[in-house]
Amino acid sequence: MRALLLCLLAILFAQPASAQVDTGELDRRAGLLMQQLEMTGMAVAVVEDGRISFAKGYGERVRDSNMLVTEDTVFRWASVSKGVAAATLLGLVEDGEVDDTIPVELLAPSLDLPPTENKHTITDLLSHRIGISRNAYDDRIEGGRAAKLTRGQLSKLGYVCPPRTCHTYQNVTYDAAAEIVEQATGLPYKAVVQRDVFAPLGMDTASVTLDGLTGSANWAAPHNRFGGRHRGVKPTYYRVPAAAGVNSSVKDMARWMIGLMPGTDTPFSDKLLAEMQAPLVSTRREQRFLNRRFPALQNSHYGQGLRVYDYQGHRVVGHRGGVQGYRALILFDPERKAGIAMMWNSPHTRPIGLQLEFLDQLYGLPKRDWLRLNEGS
Repeated sequence: MRALLLCLLAILFAQPASAQVDTGELDRRAGLLMQQLEMTGMAVAVVEDGRISFAKGYGERVRDSNMLVTEDTVFRWASVSKGVAAATLLGLVEDGEVDDTIPVELLAPSLDLPPTENKHTITDLLSHRIGISRNAYDDRIEGGRAAKLTRGQLSKLGYVCPPRTCHTYQNVTYDAAAEIVEQATGLPYKAVVQRDVFAPLGMDTASVTLDGLTGSANWAAPHNRFGGRHRGVKPTYYRVPAAAGVNSSVKDMARWMIGLMPGTDTPFSDKLLAEMQAPLVSTRREQRFLNRRFPALQNSHYGQGLRVYDYQGHRVVGHRGGVQGYRALILFDPERKAGIAMMWNSPHTRPIGLQLEFLDQLYGLPKRDWLRLNEGS
């Protein structure tokens, strides 16, 4: 009996402690954030023990409209969309529908990369290790060019580093993932994502098209840094849906985040999740940004469609995104099955601080004013 008791105690103390998050305090801090003049609308969701424990909207969908943001209001994910593409494509690899030993240039017919002796793999594509210049030809997508036509011109560029040796963030190139999915399945990318990701996770508000955003009865309009509304939604990055096309409510973004946590009711295998969340390449540019504003996040790396960090000795995983008039983020601890999802309809970076205030609560760390609200000063 004594031996059994000791064994049970060992198992108990080997498990991460359950998340203890004061969502009331996070709610209060989010409310103070919304008093800042630059903010228009925002939605926040918290996950604890693999379940949504808090979800709430703040502010307005359109400034001075009295149309309030709720937990069901649809926003754009921007680059947080990249994780969905990675999960979709890696799922097809796992099911044998895509052969990951074939170079990506052959899997995506439009992708024409500069010559190299090292053939690019799916892993290189999803971890931004192709080696060409950062954000290559984003300006052409912004100018209205089609994604496939633009990918066909990438061979004119040179390499800034040999493939697989550095991180150079991409959108046009990354969207070759959507083309590979379509080539393998014979279906539109949006249909495969709906089948393999959104439907299994119960993400009823999620979509990957402009119509999916503006066709919602409850969607947040984009605003500029001064609070003025943009004239319509900029459609350009819907042309690269694997890179930046997803829309949803914050509750559905939280459901996506839960799907990335092993041991939850997720449609993804532990092997697939481990591949996505393995740190493959150091992201020095990202670390420089964090060092200026949020220095507790260290050891920044990129996996496949996800970023990986160290937070005070804890491994956390997530991604941020931004397109004209929108920002979004997820950040979570996969072992504790806890995380935070946020979206807002303005271009400001101050709200990023709330994710660190969440982590400080999760890990029982001293309270810090990451939102820079100077409360009580």
